[in-house]
Amino acid sequence: MPKFMVHALKGAKLVDAYNARPPYQQNDYIGWIMQPKRDETKLKRLQQMLDELKKGDRYMKMSYRAKE
Repeated sequence: MPKFMVHALKGAKLVDAYNARPPYQQNDYIGWIMQPKRDETKLKRLQQMLDELKKGDRYMKMSYRAKE
């Protein structure tokens, strides 16, 4: 995982929320955030990931419900 993502997750206190997601979602987030060439787009996507992890009910703008 890129350092800027690690710092953002730690700063937002969302490391546990990220780690609680299935591995495929963790990988999808990394690939999706790193894909664009423009830093502005990467940061926008990073913020979306943080918002979704904070709310806990979204994954890539789709409904998400954690398995219990």
